[in-house]
Amino acid sequence: MRVFNSDNKFCAFLRGVNVKGTNMKMAEVCSVFVGAGMKDVSSVLASGNILFSSEKKVEEIKEILEKSMSEHFSYEAFLFVKSQKEIETIFAENPFETDPRYHVYSFVGVDGIEKILLLEFEKSGKASGEEAQLIGRNFYWRVPKGNTLDSEFGNILGRKNLKNSFTSRNINTFEKVLKKI
Repeated sequence: MRVFNSDNKFCAFLRGVNVKGTNMKMAEVCSVFVGAGMKDVSSVLASGNILFSSEKKVEEIKEILEKSMSEHFSYEAFLFVKSQKEIETIFAENPFETDPRYHVYSFVGVDGIEKILLLEFEKSGKASGEEAQLIGRNFYWRVPKGNTLDSEFGNILGRKNLKNSFTSRNINTFEKVLKKI
């Protein structure tokens, strides 16, 4: 019998799910993960956050899941796999205080994307109170509510040359993932 501990509990953060015509039912996504050999599969919210256990290495998991998702849903899947410990770190190191006037996002993606995001943020125009910080390898962005998609940095995030390199989640999503993982 396999024993799963926090070292083999993961969340896959899917990019571009249920936006711009890529619609997926999370139950169907979970079934694809099970078919790809993942265990203890469940979803958090409808934005493509899939919890699972596996004894495989992250690089292998990513490759298997992207291939399975691409084949099943007939689209080019991009996802980023984080361990339970990495998710705990993302949530714990959030540098911004809770403030009902702001959204706080953290980003997961390819190695080094956090530095690119910080450079792009520093070059962009900012709304009052809009801030970003790089803590370790994690990039955090605080933006006034209602300005996320209209902000200059928000528009940069949609660039084609960046789209396959990261995905973002509200810090509250990371908290919900941790409660369920």
